[in-house]
Amino acid sequence: MDRRSLLKYSFSGITAAGLLSSGVREDFLKMVEKTGFSLASDANDEDYWELVKSEFTMEKGLYYFNNASLGPCPKLVVDATNHFRALLDGFPSRYMWGGWQKEKEEVRQKVATMFSADKEEIALIHNTTEGMNIVAHSIELGPGDEVILADHEHPSGTVPWQHWSEIRGFKIVRPKLPILPESKEDLVDVYRKAITPKTKVISMVHGTNTNGMILPVKEVSALAHQHGILVAVDAAQTAGTFKIDLHDLGCDFYSASGHKFMFSPKGMGVFYSRKESQKHLKPLIVSRAHFRDKSIRRLENYNTRNYPELLGLGTAVDYYNLIGAEKREARMRELKRYFRAALEGDARYKLKTPASEELSCAIQNVEVVGRKVNEVKKKLFDEYMIDCRPMSGFGINGLRISLSVFTTKKDVDYLIEALHHV
Repeated sequence: MDRRSLLKYSFSGITAAGLLSSGVREDFLKMVEKTGFSLASDANDEDYWELVKSEFTMEKGLYYFNNASLGPCPKLVVDATNHFRALLDGFPSRYMWGGWQKEKEEVRQKVATMFSADKEEIALIHNTTEGMNIVAHSIELGPGDEVILADHEHPSGTVPWQHWSEIRGFKIVRPKLPILPESKEDLVDVYRKAITPKTKVISMVHGTNTNGMILPVKEVSALAHQHGILVAVDAAQTAGTFKIDLHDLGCDFYSASGHKFMFSPKGMGVFYSRKESQKHLKPLIVSRAHFRDKSIRRLENYNTRNYPELLGLGTAVDYYNLIGAEKREARMRELKRYFRAALEGDARYKLKTPASEELSCAIQNVEVVGRKVNEVKKKLFDEYMIDCRPMSGFGINGLRISLSVFTTKKDVDYLIEALHHV
């Protein structure tokens, strides 16, 4: 192969078959040739991450630190999804009913591999909210039963349980988590003290949306299973940030949105249930397609659905693999340390996220001392076009800063300088 063909092969060979037929963008190939390496290379310097950033078409002048709310798609995923959409519109009935069954199962396998699970444990749903609703809807609880939901749970994880508690009469227990725990054991102890003989389910976030604190799912799952308690996990803020082995975590159910750190098309999510726990699950929607299906596919029984986005999820996993799980995680942890080092010891700021590598990763929260967070957020956006999320609850009064693979150290420097001016 000549160099150009080799680059095209190394960049495209990992991606979905549908993307290959849409072609590889000439401008990207030129950039790859100019820099001398591709996204799949071993390079790990700022030039490399500038190349990664170039795959995301942010609005000019925007500094985006709000990936924990909604992530962008790289051009690779946009192109693939548009290609699938054109195919569907070209021959609607062929591709909606049956034409893409093989490709759909390939996406399921890609997702399963990404999370170190079996494909028969993966349902391709819409988002984390749907997954948490599946669990709350399915588990038959009643008066005398208890569900533990710590205080930092996202509303998408609490409202389904609140809804069914009003109908079925079970009790919701809301222990308080420390904002800056010293260790994982501090967090495990909160759940240990909340468990009673009446506890049937622990529903917990993997990473809090408030300050980016990572909860010890593995340890809590082990504790819960000693008491015959099921564990459901909201992974909206962790999926795609670091390597996740669901079998190692040991939880029963795991729900994730593809539209945050996985960079999938909007409206795609992942639901995991270990095989031993699938007997508890009931579909939210039933139709003839999977009415008598006993597999996990019964949970994605939508009949007509947006297949271009589903196949685009597969390309998003390809993009995840193109950079590599280890390299992605290392980069986000490097940015975390870089961001924190610029603020630690400065009396104008208080970091509201645990520093420990096992207790935080891509999401950090910082308070500008003496200023209301909503005012700070507005000033950052109006004067510096920095988009981040203000968090005022739990006494945090801090800016949630989402770091991602498209974040460069220059971007962090710009944010720090803006904070100094504020």
